[in-house]
Amino acid sequence: MVLPGIFKPKKTSEADPKRSSKSSPSRRSVSKSPTKSLKESDSRSQHRKHSSRFNSRNVLNTDTHPLNLPPEERDRRRRSAMSGPSDPPTPMDLDQDGDASSASSSPPPTDPTSYSDANGSTNDADMEGPTSPVPPPHRFKPTTSPPAKPALDPEECKALGNKYFKNQDYVRAIAEYTKALSVEPQSVIYLSNRAAAFISANRFEEALADSQQAQELEPQNAKVLHRLARIYVNLGRPSEAVDVLDHIATFQTVTPAERAAATSMQTHIKQAEEALRRGTTGSMVVHALDQAERALGPGVEKPRKWQLMRGEAYLKMGNVNSLGDAQGVAMSLLRKNRKDPEALVLRGRALYAQGENDKALQHFREALNCDPDYKDGVKYLRLVQKLERMKEEGNTAFKTGKYKRAVELYGQALEVDPNNKGINSKLHQNRAMASIKLKDYKSAISDCDRAIALDSTYLKARKTRARALGESGNWDEAVREFKAIAESNPSEPGIQKEVHNAELELKKSKRKDYYKLLGVEKDASENEIKKAYRKLAIVHHPDKNPEDESAAEKFKEIGEAYECLSDGQKRARYDSGEDLIDPSEMFSQGGGGFPMG
Repeated sequence: MVLPGIFKPKKTSEADPKRSSKSSPSRRSVSKSPTKSLKESDSRSQHRKHSSRFNSRNVLNTDTHPLNLPPEERDRRRRSAMSGPSDPPTPMDLDQDGDASSASSSPPPTDPTSYSDANGSTNDADMEGPTSPVPPPHRFKPTTSPPAKPALDPEECKALGNKYFKNQDYVRAIAEYTKALSVEPQSVIYLSNRAAAFISANRFEEALADSQQAQELEPQNAKVLHRLARIYVNLGRPSEAVDVLDHIATFQTVTPAERAAATSMQTHIKQAEEALRRGTTGSMVVHALDQAERALGPGVEKPRKWQLMRGEAYLKMGNVNSLGDAQGVAMSLLRKNRKDPEALVLRGRALYAQGENDKALQHFREALNCDPDYKDGVKYLRLVQKLERMKEEGNTAFKTGKYKRAVELYGQALEVDPNNKGINSKLHQNRAMASIKLKDYKSAISDCDRAIALDSTYLKARKTRARALGESGNWDEAVREFKAIAESNPSEPGIQKEVHNAELELKKSKRKDYYKLLGVEKDASENEIKKAYRKLAIVHHPDKNPEDESAAEKFKEIGEAYECLSDGQKRARYDSGEDLIDPSEMFSQGGGGFPMG
């Protein structure tokens, strides 16, 4: 075993008579300088390559350096040296006189002074004793290691990324730019290139992060800033894009074409905000938002603020479809965040506009649980609670026959929220019903017209209006209204019966009105009818009006009316119009006969 860094030991070759005869036993003559010993050692090494081994594997070479000997051999030689050898020591690097068998196999003394110094030179004191094997020089170990070569070449990664980018393989391009940034994370070029790849891959949020970092490193880099402005536009943030372009304009000209996308989007959003603030029609708001959204990047979600503005616009439009759209906007926001108070209030307002006040109140309370200080939540909760309370009070008054009080309460409820078309149309219809009970048909028709104007699909208001027209004596118009409802809504329950009743009332209106002749109401009692008849009979009796030819005819009609209305059966037939129905029509109306088929 040879220790690292130690000279390869010399081996003693076979005895050479010529060399032995030339050698001298003199100690001074056999001493050699280290340089000459090294040369002879190299020569003998070359000679040993061409000669057979003299020593077997179990025989140690006498030229072996003591540090390269096995431990047991070193111990043996140390003990031998301490006991004192009988023969004088022989230098390890020299051949002996005479035969090789006469050469001593004992090791040289282990006195440290018999070896050369650490650098291989020999002192004068060493020259006095036997020559020692020259130890190998020490290895030089540098104190600082050279800088390690990076595993990745960022420029090669960038070049490969550029190649992928040109081939529209943006995923691989991003991967290569990312490798380059792992070596040089503060490189504006690599950040800018990766941002461009992110934009092409429609990954605008990641592109924004890279561009913002590049801007921080080089705030005056116009190319980086222009890319940042485009990203802001793609994300629906026009105000920030305009700010970036204004910053560029402080040191470089920005053309109108470069500003066009950002300023156009910003203008449309301001138009939508202004329309909502002024309370104009929601359709203008929706149009402005549609124009702004056209500039969004592919796959970019509409900004939350824009969605809330669109929902508000749908509420202002107030029709059935737009209210459904408002709910759709609210649900889209709530799917992302169930605790969004603004989305909860938006959906609650849509439900409130549709007349589902209980569900609306539930949403307003939930919004306040998320944010107790949310002003809109408090506002609409109180508003709906007040309106619901007044509406219920009006309904109670109507059911108990307090129609005048009901009319007053419905009127007060209409003042609570003039903008709620859905609930106000119902309040107008309810007040019209109370007015009919009060025989105020003109007011009833007016309320129905307002209810229909607020909600053109409100069939109940249309039927109430037709009924008020008929009760006011205009059964011709009432029949036309009922027929129009039946044609547009044939599946409306009971509409055909309403048409039939209106037609019957029309026929009744064309005959003599006995109630009108007697000057009594249709719900007049028997005594009221009798008193009215006696009073009119005295006034129109022919004996008291001899010169009035019409008096006799009038007296006759009064008697005919009294005869009908004073008889309970005749009055019932008259009121129901049975006396006007042709018996053949009874079968066609489903009033009798055998079933078909």
